[in-house]
Amino acid sequence: MRSVEEHLEAVLAGVSPLGHEDVALLDALGQTLAVDVVAPWPLPPFDNSSMDGYAVRAEDVAWAAADAPVRLPVVADLAAGNRDDLVLGPGTAARIMTGAPMPNGADCVVPVERTDGGTEVVTISEGVDSGAFVRRAGDDVPAGAVVGRAGDVVTERSIAVLASVGRGTLAVVRRPHVVVISTGDELVEPGAPMVRGQIADSNGVMLTALARAAGASAWKAPRVHDDDGELRAVLDAALRNADVVITSGGVSMGAYDTVKSLLSASGEVEFVKVAQHPGMPQGSGRLGPQRVPIVTLPGNPVSSFISFELYVRPLIRRLMGKPDLVRPEDRAVCTEGVDSPRGKRQYVRAVLDVHEDGTRTVRPVGGQGSHVVGGLAMADALIVVPPEVSRVEPGEVVTVLDLQRTQP
Repeated sequence: MRSVEEHLEAVLAGVSPLGHEDVALLDALGQTLAVDVVAPWPLPPFDNSSMDGYAVRAEDVAWAAADAPVRLPVVADLAAGNRDDLVLGPGTAARIMTGAPMPNGADCVVPVERTDGGTEVVTISEGVDSGAFVRRAGDDVPAGAVVGRAGDVVTERSIAVLASVGRGTLAVVRRPHVVVISTGDELVEPGAPMVRGQIADSNGVMLTALARAAGASAWKAPRVHDDDGELRAVLDAALRNADVVITSGGVSMGAYDTVKSLLSASGEVEFVKVAQHPGMPQGSGRLGPQRVPIVTLPGNPVSSFISFELYVRPLIRRLMGKPDLVRPEDRAVCTEGVDSPRGKRQYVRAVLDVHEDGTRTVRPVGGQGSHVVGGLAMADALIVVPPEVSRVEPGEVVTVLDLQRTQP
């Protein structure tokens, strides 16, 4: 029986990031830069005012005080975006707004609060030093600096600097296209009428949603009956444009486990038992001339969900060139007892609470059967119980995967 780490290694074997593509700036959010981005100009690109006020020469206002104000003629009115190449002579002032370019000759800004706000002549009641309230060109980013490195993930924060250096498009690692295939005679599409013995295909929509949340583009194929020919036809169609194929169901020891019977006979997929609960039966391999990765997941919804987290999500992140493939582990105090099968790593659906003092507690939620989707919907974390532990007592510190924690 494989360990979780051994099976993840098998799933990722030979997988490397996809090629790059140019996309619009906002469409690059969450994707990985394929090449360095260099600033062609400094940020700020010119000296500008950090305050609404008056651009002056510091030597002209050095001795200004409330009881001995300095009065200067206002020779210009400079708004943000002003293009005038103004030269400010000695003994004069220019009214200036935040972000407006500093006029030549001026070396500081007197905030409007230290003046009477005059438009023709300004009375200044407090002096400032040279350089005061001026943003110098290149103070933030010098020209030629790398503002985004190949391998960096484009975030809501980094996208601002990328826009500021004039990038309307970015070269990013291409998003993988994932095709999800659900198998089983009992399945019907969500929303379709059902008769006794049928269930809605919740796995198909769940796995498609998980793939999209992981950053991939994803499409759910129509569900497949327990028929070798039908499954092969759907797989062949999927391989025309898929970077990853995910199946759910048909991987155990049942008489109608079509995925396992078809793909194990072809030698394209290796089916194994993994020391985890839920989700022991697993499969992975490569399909077609392009050797497209396929991951075959169990059919029980919770098993399918957890198996996606453990194996498919890291695979998608590898294809996207992401730096960290698996979720970081946290620690929390378990408030309730948990029994676990010895010899298997158990993943327990749970609710994670972070308290005002920073402590973290976690409690199991819902039934822990592999079919219980109601409990899955309430869970925002997974308690990880090691294979050698058969019982977690209330108050023990446990390892937790926070399902809501964002990962670049």
